[in-house]
Amino acid sequence: MKKPIIGLTPSHETDKDKLFINSIYLRSVRNAGAIPMIFPYELTEEDLRELVDQVDGVLFTGGDDIHPFMYGEETHAKCGNISQPRDSMEMALFPIALEAGKPIFGICRGIQLINTAMGGTLYQDIPSQFSSELSVAHVQPFAYKVPSHTVDVTPGTLLSRILGEEITSIAVNSMHHQAIKDVAPGLEVCGYGPDQMIEAVYAPDYPFLLGVQWHPEHLAAIQPEAAALFRAFVDACK
Repeated sequence: MKKPIIGLTPSHETDKDKLFINSIYLRSVRNAGAIPMIFPYELTEEDLRELVDQVDGVLFTGGDDIHPFMYGEETHAKCGNISQPRDSMEMALFPIALEAGKPIFGICRGIQLINTAMGGTLYQDIPSQFSSELSVAHVQPFAYKVPSHTVDVTPGTLLSRILGEEITSIAVNSMHHQAIKDVAPGLEVCGYGPDQMIEAVYAPDYPFLLGVQWHPEHLAAIQPEAAALFRAFVDACK
């Protein structure tokens, strides 16, 4: 059987104008049975449409913040670095992939990109904009392969179906200072952190569109639940 091809978005080191991607994303995609391909930046809409035609699914990876103008806000004093080329390419890529019906998976920045592209908003700085009685570490205090908090899985959702209806909570890692604030139209929450931070969303009316706030690529080799996310995505791309 022909392996599906997954297009991944790279990060952008803005100071050196250098594109890069953590190889663990590529390894996780390959281990799930697909061939990874990295998208370049500075493409025309026609170029993007041609590339989307050639891939079987799109994975939006983690990275820097999204410019607040993309969701209609002024820049918070504690907003982090952004990449205009990356923002522009991914915001153009998403609706093309959506229109083509391609399976879409978003990780960390990826869930934020999906929510932004569909009309939602973000907390630009969790410590100063999000309050909860329970203090949860959203910036990993130790190795990325060690979970730092749990996520409650919403029954009857895509995440629940992937993991198994008997699994109601999973352990995840955490490396972000932004998160979903207002959920975009067309998306539903399928996972919450113990502090009620939104940790996973999906589109119930779309073949496969899932976003998670944690980094399953760092856990996939050692945690069955993380590996299941990549397998489900790749299976949807076949």
